[in-house]
This record gives sequence, C-alpha cells and structure tokens, in this order.
Amino acid sequence: MKKATKKEILEIHELFIQRYSDAVTELEYKNAYELVVAVALSAQCTDKRVNIITPKLFEIYPSPKELADANIDDVKGLINSCSFFNNKAKNIIAMARRVVDVYEGEIPMREKDLITLGGVGQKTANVVMIEYTGANLMAVDTHVFRVSHRLGLSDDKTALKTEATLVKKFKNNLHALHQGMVLFGRYICTAKNPKCDECFLTEYCKTTDTFKV
Repeated sequence: MKKATKKEILEIHELFIQRYSDAVTELEYKNAYELVVAVALSAQCTDKRVNIITPKLFEIYPSPKELADANIDDVKGLINSCSFFNNKAKNIIAMARRVVDVYEGEIPMREKDLITLGGVGQKTANVVMIEYTGANLMAVDTHVFRVSHRLGLSDDKTALKTEATLVKKFKNNLHALHQGMVLFGRYICTAKNPKCDECFLTEYCKTTDTFKV
C-alpha cells in the first residue's frame, strides 16, 4: 500500500483541522471522574450505549468515594448491556479505590498517574487528557487505526505503534486530529461500506480495506 507523502500529510492535517477543530467526545460527562468511567466503559462498546448506561450509574455513585465502596454485583447489574461488563465493573471499582486512597478522591491528570488506575491504559489516559485538558496527545482506537491506514499515514500493526507514527507525522493539534479522526471513521470512513461520496479526503485514500486493531 502506498504511503502518504509529506505534502499529503500536511494537506490531510489541514483538512481535518478545518473540519473538526471544535470536535469533542460524544461521551456525556460532567467532571473528570465521570469522563474516566465513561472512557473505560467505551472500550469495544459504542459511545451511544455508554451514554444510556452512565446516568443511572452516576446517580448511584456520584463520585469515586461511593464507587470505591460499591458492591461489584450491583455495578455489574448497571453496566451489563456493555461488552466485557464483568471486567469493566472490577476495573472501575479498583480505579475509584485508588483515586480515593492515593489521590484524595481527585482524578489525576498526568499520564503516569492515570495509567496506575484500574482499567486505564495509555489509550484511555490519552483520551481523558485530550478531552479534559486539550493535551497535545494522540490516542488510537479502531476508527483512528482504520483511517490512518486507509490514508497511508501508517502501516503499523498495533495501536501504540500507530499512535507514535501519527504523533511524529502530525506533531501539533493532535487533540483535534484525534477527535476528528474518530468522528470521520465513525460516520464517513466506516469499516464496512465507507461513505466515499461524502468523503472530503477521497484524493488521499489509498485503500478501502478494513483494518482491525
């Protein structure tokens, strides 16, 4: 597969920023705690589904303090329409306990601290920081992975390697690029039957193959 040229990378960067400079996550949240929980639940689960689950969850557990003391079966019952809910219930309770025990009930906003929380890996930490602080970071989910491969920006086999490649090639405005690539992949450059007639990047497209991460 052909790789995007330096000129194409600059043009793709510019077009994404023009179109998605104000883009934000579609997850609904009111504070950093709610954002961390929502992002953790969204792994392999749609934002739409997460937004259906979280209002009741946050009503019962409005802060890390309440969630830290939660009964795991009660939490599972609230999130059981989400994929991998058993593991996610265990993780978000562990996350809340550590936030209470180590960070005085406040979600830390440094990657090295965030990744010590239950269920929070580098991707989740980056998504939280991109959304909450506008950090110049990239996070690669299935949408970003697919889009970056279809546009010839990366041929890496893993999300983390793709992230490093995109950071190196794009350098700045990464938070807007991340949000833009997610929305572009979700609504236009879809895995199956991409909407090429609605696409504003057709001249840069190298393939319509589906890439899984």
